[in-house]
Order: sequence, then structure tokens, then C-alpha cells
Amino acid sequence: MKTIQDIDFKGKKAIIRVDFNVPLDENFKVTDTTRIEAAKPTIIKILEDGGAVILMSHLGRPKGVEEKYSLKHIVETVSEIIGVSVKFATDCVGEVAEAAVADLKMGEVLLLENLRFYAEEEKGDVAFAQKLAKLGDVYVNDAFGTAHRAHASTTIVAQFFPEAKCFGALLAQEIISLKKILEEGEKPVLAVLGGSKVSSKITIIENILDKVDHLIIGGGMSFTFVKALGGKIGNSICEDDKQELALDILKQAKAKGVTVHIPVDVVAADAFSNDANTQICDINSIPDGWQGLDAGPKSVELFDKVVNQCKTILWNGPLGVFEMESFANGTIELGNSIAKATKNGTFSLVGGGDSVAAVKQFGFEDKVSYVSTGGGAMLESLEGKVLPGIEAILK
Repeated sequence: MKTIQDIDFKGKKAIIRVDFNVPLDENFKVTDTTRIEAAKPTIIKILEDGGAVILMSHLGRPKGVEEKYSLKHIVETVSEIIGVSVKFATDCVGEVAEAAVADLKMGEVLLLENLRFYAEEEKGDVAFAQKLAKLGDVYVNDAFGTAHRAHASTTIVAQFFPEAKCFGALLAQEIISLKKILEEGEKPVLAVLGGSKVSSKITIIENILDKVDHLIIGGGMSFTFVKALGGKIGNSICEDDKQELALDILKQAKAKGVTVHIPVDVVAADAFSNDANTQICDINSIPDGWQGLDAGPKSVELFDKVVNQCKTILWNGPLGVFEMESFANGTIELGNSIAKATKNGTFSLVGGGDSVAAVKQFGFEDKVSYVSTGGGAMLESLEGKVLPGIEAILK
């Protein structure tokens, strides 16, 4: 696996695919700088080597050129974060971009305009990729969030750099972290899968059953399992057409020696509202008119024991409707358990949109080993798929 550490960038212009698809407020100010900060180590390494940096990214889903999706809005923030005054090219290919690159001196950083102003980017157009390739001496992919897309800038462009391509620090770290879970994890290995639907996690479950020793199934999807096993779940969310599948997953897990843990009690509510009436129920006997919206105290205790006996942990999906304060406790307590295990030497990887949001909201970011930046890309990796953006560098 070739990374930026394997290349001396002195005198070279590196074109880096970053993921600067960041949220902006109504005044076009960046409201979450995580993705920009994540790219900083790669940029700094190239500059310190004595190279120059050309950054390319998409922003939003523009239909053609749309001013509100211009990357010019983020130039100031990128400059502040990396500590270098960033130049901006009002196009990402063609004469404007080529002139800006020609003017670029070693030690400088240039940000190109939004790649998705061209339909060719998402189509994976070879001619467009070739125009991008003309701009740099070395190609660096540091955008895990888009590594599952075979777009011009994430995958196709790599073929024009047969020898001069590598992974950035962020993307390399993502690959290493996933490897730790899926291939090299110190046992016992635990996967915590939460969220509302079994259907969105089937392929992940099937792929990781060979790799884990324990599986915690939490959140809304646990009710499909409970109902399939004959429990009464009241008005809780359930995928009735997935009950057979749930039983089959349990059978497969048993055959592979994987211990499955399902919540034993829940915080039930009489409405889907933060102000609803609540009660603690056994998960198998939730009254009609009530729905389980969080893991109960016995479940929290059970999961804490499991977490603290494991050496490698993947956390993907919350244990309850954590966006509502009344139903956030299960997810917070799971975060506390994983933080405690991590402090004691366990490797913990958090990935997938909702879990990452929860980890940030409740301050666990620095208390776990690694927080993945790529939602869809992370999930596809866990499903066992080889991501095109990664394969293009390894080829």
C-alpha cells in the first residue's frame, strides 16, 4: 500500500482528491470543518517536503455551474486550518486551471473549482480525468468519503499516474482501521450494529459473521429479531418481511460460534416524541400502543459487560432515538463503555452517519480509536466490497 510517506514531494506538484463537501450556513460560512481538518496532515507533509499542492473536491449536488456551490466560499476556512494562504482557480480544468497551476510555486496551495460543475466528473469520463491529470506530477487520493464512487477524480484519473500515485494520510488510516476490524483484529472482536432497519445492514452482518466473536444488535432493528423470536413489541418499528431473515442470521451466527446479544429491556413511549410518557419494559412484552425508543438499564448493563471483554470493536448505529434527549441514554452509555474499553487498550472504530453524529454530539470523538469520515464508503467496505477509489491506487 503506497502512501504519502513513501514519496518525496520535493519539487513536485501533487494533485490531491480531498473531500471538502462541507456544510455551509446561509452566509456561506463553513459550519463543520472536520473534513478539512482531516486532510491537513497530507497537505502539510507535501509542503514540508518542498512540494506544491493542488486540491480538488466536489461540493453538494449542483446542476451545472451554481454560485452557491462554488468552492470559493471555503477558501478562507481552508487557509485558516492549514495555515497557508490558499489560492483559488475559478475552473477545475482547461486554460484557467492550467494557468493557475503554471503560476503555482513550491510551498503554495491551490484549490480548484467544484468538480461537479462538470457532469463528466460523476460519469467517470476519461477525457475529463485526463484534463485533471495534466495538472499534477503526482496523484494523491485522500477522499475516503467518495472512494466508493468510480468518478473521474476518485478513480479514473489514477490510470494516468501509473507510478506516481498514492493514498493520503486520511485514506491510509481508514484502510488500516478497517483492516484491523475485518482481518487483523485482536480477539474477541465485537460488532455493535444499531439503527432502524435490518434491511440496510444485512450484507454487513453476513460479511462480518466470519470475523467477529460477539454481535450486539440494537436500535430499531432489534425489534424485528424480537418479534421473529415470538416477543410482543407493541407499536415498535419492525420489518415484518424480514423476520425469516432475522432467524436465519441467528442460525448462521450460532453455526459460526458468534454470540448475539439483543436488548433485554427498553425505554418505551406512548408516542414518538421527546415529551411522551415513558416506562421501562421487558423487550418481549411491550404493551400495545407503546413503542421501544431506547435500550433499557438492564440492556445497558449487559452491553457494558460484553464491550469490556472485547479487544476490537466496530460501532455502527445508535441504540435508540438519540436525537431526542429522553431516548439518548442507551447510546451515551454505550459510548461510555466503548471509551472505557478503549482506554484499557481495546481498538475501537466508529463508522456510519448516525454513530458518527452521536459520537460528536456526546463528546466521544477523542475517546475512541478512530472515527471514520466516510459513511457510504465505510458501509460498502464492511460489506466486503472493494472500493473503486482504493483499487485504482492499488492497481
